[in-house]
Amino acid sequence: MPDPAITAKALRKSYGDFVAVDGIDFEIERGECFGFLGPNGAGKTTTMRMIYRAVPITGGTLTIFGHDAGSANDRVIKRLVGVVPQENNLDEELSVTENLDVFCRFYGLSRKEAKERAASLLDFVNLNEKAKSKVQELSGGMKRRVLIARGLLGNPQLLVLDEPTTGLDPQARHNLWDRLFALKRKDATLVLTTHYMDEAEQLCDRLVIMDKGKIVTQGKPRELIEREVTRHVVEVWHEEEKAPELPEEMRALVRRSEALSDRLLLYVDDGEAAISLAARHWPALESRLRRSTLEDVFLKITGRRLEE
Repeated sequence: MPDPAITAKALRKSYGDFVAVDGIDFEIERGECFGFLGPNGAGKTTTMRMIYRAVPITGGTLTIFGHDAGSANDRVIKRLVGVVPQENNLDEELSVTENLDVFCRFYGLSRKEAKERAASLLDFVNLNEKAKSKVQELSGGMKRRVLIARGLLGNPQLLVLDEPTTGLDPQARHNLWDRLFALKRKDATLVLTTHYMDEAEQLCDRLVIMDKGKIVTQGKPRELIEREVTRHVVEVWHEEEKAPELPEEMRALVRRSEALSDRLLLYVDDGEAAISLAARHWPALESRLRRSTLEDVFLKITGRRLEE
């Protein structure tokens, strides 16, 4: 087996007295999509920035394709990594092709190579017809696809994506997923952060959940859900200051409950029986049955939702 794409041991990043990343360990295999999940301030974006060498590490070790980060290898590592940032930093006044041309120069591509590479990538992200359009004329989803094309210009061994679908409508998100699935089929190594749990479940082979600079759990998405929470969740929506009390008849079915500001979450193995009892005991309230998600995992571990 080839060496992992990335290995981190006791990885730490601090800014003065503030510890952003607090001694974490993880390993990312070549050809997999690996996710970092967590609320704002959990340390996931800082970890990503250390991976693509935007910030130095404070402590521990970080090895990227066999190169020790934090040494003179930084320039070598940056050539191996493509980045799709969360913010749109394209030049709005330039055309799509002109934006790509600017970055082709950074990689030392000849004019002919740049033209061929840009055309190939625009075909990959389904934007051939927008090649001459100014960026300011594009939709949000199209701009994200241009950013992906730009991140791939240097034929990177690793593509880092920071909240790749933030602010996109559902159709644009799924279009972007299609491009990322295509990259996975080509054995590309992807590292991403996201607040969308369905996105993490769809794209990630493995992931870690971070909170307060630490990794609180890690594994494959479905394994985490099966290990940490029940198969089903019944949501009981209410408009009162306090969630309704759990009837005695339901307590044998409910393994754990969580009271949020607008609803009561009941974690159960027998979803059909629980939803029937909820409808009987709270006929005036809306009750829903759904499968457990990664957000439920995070809520159980940290006591708050991922977007908080």
